[in-house]
Amino acid sequence: MPVNKETPIVMNLEQNRRVMDERVGVDQSFDIGFRTLSILDREVNLYYLTGLCETPIIVELMRQLFELDGEDDSKTVFKRIQDDIPHQQVEATPTIEKCITQLLSGLIVIFIDGETEALIVDVRTYPGRTPEEPDTEKVIRGSRDGYTENIIENTALTRRRIRDERLRNEIMQVGERSKTDICLSYIQDVADPGLVKLLKEEIQNIDVDGLSMADKTLEEYLVKQGANPFPLVRYTERPDVVSAHLFEGHVIVMVDTSPSMIITPTTYFHHVQHAEEFRQSPVVGTFVRWVRFFGIFASVFLLPLWMLFVLQPDLLPQPLSFIGPNEESSIPVVFQILLADVGLEMLRIAAIHTPTPLSTAMGLIAAVLIGQIAIDVGMFVPEVILYVAVSSIGTYATPSYELAVANKISRILLVLFVALFGIKGFIIGVTAYVLILANTKSLNTPYLWPFLPFNAKAASQIILRMAMPTLKVRPSIVHPQNNHRQR
Repeated sequence: MPVNKETPIVMNLEQNRRVMDERVGVDQSFDIGFRTLSILDREVNLYYLTGLCETPIIVELMRQLFELDGEDDSKTVFKRIQDDIPHQQVEATPTIEKCITQLLSGLIVIFIDGETEALIVDVRTYPGRTPEEPDTEKVIRGSRDGYTENIIENTALTRRRIRDERLRNEIMQVGERSKTDICLSYIQDVADPGLVKLLKEEIQNIDVDGLSMADKTLEEYLVKQGANPFPLVRYTERPDVVSAHLFEGHVIVMVDTSPSMIITPTTYFHHVQHAEEFRQSPVVGTFVRWVRFFGIFASVFLLPLWMLFVLQPDLLPQPLSFIGPNEESSIPVVFQILLADVGLEMLRIAAIHTPTPLSTAMGLIAAVLIGQIAIDVGMFVPEVILYVAVSSIGTYATPSYELAVANKISRILLVLFVALFGIKGFIIGVTAYVLILANTKSLNTPYLWPFLPFNAKAASQIILRMAMPTLKVRPSIVHPQNNHRQR
């Protein structure tokens, strides 16, 4: 049951102990550690969480407390203990609530008899993996480190790349029960203060038991997505990508227990860029970007276009009359497309849930046996397999997984529109696709910027991968306080 009023720490140590026992269940939860010590003729209670504190650190802390002598009368007992604890971060707090929150976050809490404040020592050591390259954002050239589930490590990875005293990492806690740590990162003299204020207010106004799905749950509170399938924030697990966006004026939201950082604000074109483009020369980066654009275009429009030409072959010029199924099938083409497309999605889902040693065998069975047999028995015509495969390759070439899935939904709807209404359905579907994107906003940011509204210089940077020395100005869409990159 949520506590509405803060409980103060009282001078009676026994009373404080009863409150702590009742609130955190010292005698019920095996991982809540408790020790009673006698320091400088005062009774002292230590609370700690065994899973998030290393035993040698706790032992060393108690040893240092025992070695305090009582000869120095210039300070109070509380002040002596606070000053002599051998740790870089020691904080005093007057409330039980903060003690409990910090205790459950992995910090040591020290109560002293006769004092109305407790000491909090940050000795937490979160279990987790070491930084490694993200599987979904690999590059040929570039760093091999990536964010982890430890928010402390994540801020350090960013600090390593941005050694600017104006970089701010503001931490908050969300969740009445989970007390999940959330960090807002931005460069103070670059980021838009209005955006920082908006994000702070949205985060502070979240009223929920806990962020069970971490960053995704938080995203649904920050942006009101509704039925719109297109991603309104960008996720990344690469510190270099986060650093580049911080320099531009974006605000980053980190959630403890998640390796994915939320980049705000973002447009459609933030989701089609990849770090690999900036790890190659401008010409190579531009070529890679155009190939990726072609793949994304194919993932959305190739199947509907082919379906349209199958239904209305008179739309094709004579040199392209070979396009279309050369074999007859008892199953309508639209059902073949939908079955193959949904089947590939099932394969993707199955690959996620299949143990790694078996995933290769599963892929071979699906691609060789199922696909070939389906063609041999006349269930699919070969052209369907070809065009569905090319569309799927375009889907996997999309850097943002969220955008890839949204485009797949759009592709299926376009196929249905074409099957029902022919060329009119194709025109209506494409128009609706563009209008939905044009009317979408992410934190008051137009989704199709810099094309709607049009910004020629920014649009050229989307089409071409510019050399870094030529990029003198930060993107205007983030409303930076300082427009010049070199300042």
